[in-house]
Amino acid sequence: MPVTSEAASTWTGSLIEGSGTVAFSSSKLGTFPIDWKARSEGSDTTTTPEELIAAAHASCFSMALSNALAENGTPPERVNTTASVTFKPGTGITGSHLNVNASVPGLTPEQFQQLAEGAKTGCPVSQALAGIEITLEASLV
Repeated sequence: MPVTSEAASTWTGSLIEGSGTVAFSSSKLGTFPIDWKARSEGSDTTTTPEELIAAAHASCFSMALSNALAENGTPPERVNTTASVTFKPGTGITGSHLNVNASVPGLTPEQFQQLAEGAKTGCPVSQALAGIEITLEASLV
C-alpha cells in the first residue's frame, strides 16, 4: 500500500529579506525556520531544503544498505550514514555525498563496498536525485 508523507512551508517577503518555516505535517515532529541566508551562507540554527534532502538521503540509504546486508546473510549490527548535500547559489543542488560506516560481522571490505554501491543505486531517494552526482565513501568499523 502506498504511503504519502507531507510537509508544509510558509514564506513571507522576498527571497533575500524574507523568511519562513517548514513543518513536518505527517509526523508532527515540529516546525523549523528557513531563510535565504542559511541556504546561501550556512547556519547552525536554521534549516535548509538541502539539509532536509540530506536527512532523507541518509536515512533512505541506511535502510537500503541494511536490507541489502540482511539479504546477503550478513545483517549489520549498526549502520551510520551522513549525507552532505551541496547547494551553489545561482546553480542549485550540485551533489550528495554519502559517508557510511557500519559494523557487519563476516563481511570483507570489498563485499561491503559492493553492497553499499548497490544500495546507493537502489535507494529510492538516490533515484529521485538522479539529476545530481552522488558519491559514496563506505567503510567497516
